[in-house]
Amino acid sequence: MQGRGMPVAPRKDRGWVSIPPWIIIGAVILLAPIFIFVALETISTQKENTQKLLIEKGAALIRSFEAGTRTGMMEMRRGGLQVQRLLTETSKQRDIIYLFITDDTGKIVAHSDLSEIGQYAGRELDLAGISQSKDLQWRQKDHIFEVYKQFSPLQKPRRQPAAMTHEEWFRSQFGHRPDEPAPPLIIFVGLDMAPIEEAMKEDTRRAVVMAVILLLIGFAGFISLFLAQGYRSARTSLSRIRAFSENLVAHVPIGLLAFDEGRHITSLNETAASLLHLSSERGMGNRVDAVVPKGLADIIDLIMMEGGVIEREIDCEMAGGQVMPLEVIATQFMEDDDRSPGYIVLFRDLTEIQHLRKEIDRSRRLASIGRLAAGVAHEIRNPLSSIKGFATYFRERYRDVPEDEKTADIMVQEVDRLNRVISQLLEFARPMHIQLQSVALRPFIERSLTMVASQAADRNITIVSDLSPEGANLSIDADRISQVLLNLYLNAFDAMEGGGTLSVKLSMHDERRVKIEISDTGHGIEAKDLEKIFDPYFTTKSSGTGLGLAIVHRIVEAHGGELRVQSETGQGTTVSVILPTLTGERYITESIESEDLKV
Repeated sequence: MQGRGMPVAPRKDRGWVSIPPWIIIGAVILLAPIFIFVALETISTQKENTQKLLIEKGAALIRSFEAGTRTGMMEMRRGGLQVQRLLTETSKQRDIIYLFITDDTGKIVAHSDLSEIGQYAGRELDLAGISQSKDLQWRQKDHIFEVYKQFSPLQKPRRQPAAMTHEEWFRSQFGHRPDEPAPPLIIFVGLDMAPIEEAMKEDTRRAVVMAVILLLIGFAGFISLFLAQGYRSARTSLSRIRAFSENLVAHVPIGLLAFDEGRHITSLNETAASLLHLSSERGMGNRVDAVVPKGLADIIDLIMMEGGVIEREIDCEMAGGQVMPLEVIATQFMEDDDRSPGYIVLFRDLTEIQHLRKEIDRSRRLASIGRLAAGVAHEIRNPLSSIKGFATYFRERYRDVPEDEKTADIMVQEVDRLNRVISQLLEFARPMHIQLQSVALRPFIERSLTMVASQAADRNITIVSDLSPEGANLSIDADRISQVLLNLYLNAFDAMEGGGTLSVKLSMHDERRVKIEISDTGHGIEAKDLEKIFDPYFTTKSSGTGLGLAIVHRIVEAHGGELRVQSETGQGTTVSVILPTLTGERYITESIESEDLKV
């Protein structure tokens, strides 16, 4: 557990959601064209409707004027109703600016304003074509909406005896000479657009205001949806974070104890409750002094007096008298909405860590002993070589003296035995270095059995093998595992002095490991000796050194494997070598740093 520095004050709560600028810009870009199009479409429709209204109004005026002209012609007497009088009266209607009649050259023959008679108008138009067409036409100039068409006051479908010809009517109305032909006439109506334009402007303003209002409503709706989604996402994220935090605090393998300024417990996780032998119901709300042991209580008193961060390793006497080593970190924190301080104490059991520390210290001591043993072995081997040389010399020199020759032979044998002991000592003292390579396990075991087949035959021992996983491959150090198997074979041979059966079985222990079982029918191992067989220098053989199985155990552990022994006195022994099947994985060999030993 590591912890440094002063506690950081919590940040003030930020808004539950913030709107990125690109959301606002996107909403405007998306909604503005829609409502601008709607506003322009509304204004265009209003303009078209206004034009239709003015055209219909002008057409109605022209029709009513022509009807009035025909009615006056039917009732008139000589010197009766004149067109000019009708024009003057008709033009007095509201919204009519002028009303006049021209011939096909544009000369005004009758006008609501008498001063305009004889003037010309509409010369920029196709007057000849207009005078021959019955279609209504219109144009807009300045603030006047002008409607014009052929003026036809006479009824042509049928002639009545009292009816007048066009020439007669024209001469009666406009005083032309009898020999002057009557030209086609065109009537013009000028309507005042000022009130209509004002109304159109007002409608346009209303349309723009309505579009802006709708845009704002749409924008507000869009932002509301985004805010609602953001709020929902924020709540979901907050719920997940809260659940994760609560689950993390509840199951973290470190004891957590929180309490307020009144020393009342506000939070207690499962690890803390387990270490303190409490239940969450018993701990929550109680005073911390009543539930924690004295060592922790002292840390709590210290943090409440001094504040800051306190780190300690203490030996704490728990309930039941057990002394537990603990690493403790205590600190103070402050909430924004509540100025009263709170306190947190984190603690964890150091029993396993201290055990590992002891193991490391033990390994380091063994490494030192190994280096010392290597040095001693180096110093002993040189004199042994000289002794063996002299013993061999005396054996040859006194070959004729049987007693002296036998003494020399014993000296040579003892030197060889001592040399073997030193070799095994060096093997055990050296750091275990393995070189992994992929090996097909079945052929590998078959070759190892071939190496001891002759010795088995000499000792009347039968070898039986069951190597079922044919395709099993392992990443192992072939030389080291071969040393393991040969050592186990020879130990089994030694246990079957009068002959017997050696069984070797290969099988899958589980999905990730294989098992090699080596069984014999020998005398077995006593129960009191089973737990000691891997200790250095423990042996039940008169000529053994006690280092063989210790080296075997180290080699298997270096491969990340496991060695198991089952034995009953008089029933034989089964040694199981369990090795992982992960090809290419680098297994932990030794955690001790030591230099290679060279002898």
